[in-house]
Amino acid sequence: MTALPRIMVAPNGARRTKADHPQLPMTLPEVVATTQACAAAGADGLHLHLRDDDGAHILDAGLYAEALAELDRQMPGFYVQITTEAVGRYTPAAQRALLQQITPVGASVALREVLDDGDITATRDTFADCRARGIDLQLILYDQDDLKICDNFGLQPDDYKYLFVLGRYSAGQQSAPSDLAPFLQWLGGKPDPLDWAICAFGRAEIDCLLAAHDAGGKMRIGFENAIHRADGTLARDNAERVSTLRAALSAHTPAR
Repeated sequence: MTALPRIMVAPNGARRTKADHPQLPMTLPEVVATTQACAAAGADGLHLHLRDDDGAHILDAGLYAEALAELDRQMPGFYVQITTEAVGRYTPAAQRALLQQITPVGASVALREVLDDGDITATRDTFADCRARGIDLQLILYDQDDLKICDNFGLQPDDYKYLFVLGRYSAGQQSAPSDLAPFLQWLGGKPDPLDWAICAFGRAEIDCLLAAHDAGGKMRIGFENAIHRADGTLARDNAERVSTLRAALSAHTPAR
């Protein structure tokens, strides 16, 4: 298994459009150019969302294959993780089918989404098949209920990566470093260290990422989660967010 990138950029997500920010990448050429700029700024991985011709989120094995090939052509060896996010459009069966049709380096899976139909056996079989084909699965966990689902699912914890999402369901989608506490408590109960990262919604994104870094976690940043700077002004682009994080890490003194 490949270790998670230290800084992964999530430049667009599934919901925002250029109406939210003119520099949000929608087409594959825009995603590639944005990823190149973010890599130059210090990112070492991409969380990949694709859009259809109307700009809507799409899960399509053929389009993913095309995108992965283009990214590998222009950025050979760069870590690319695909999303399987449902966004109300895709069933758990469709999410599992996608994972069976394509073999990326990494894929993120919201555990609550892929288990929404209650088909535990199909999900376990899909996960086992992904591991056999060398796909790094990162399980997305939003809250303490998801942590319980993860524990009850009967996973071998160190077979997976983890993403803890801060602020997605809070008031105004604003996160705080204190939101990390239940996830750290969960990690502390595991016998071996796990490979994990966070993303954080809202203006405290950087502060939350620094808190995760202090605790030994990796960081995912970008317009999927926050398009504003801490002072409330609109960020220039995704590369600026990566540069801001890198500068904050350089100036940061971990809490003791």
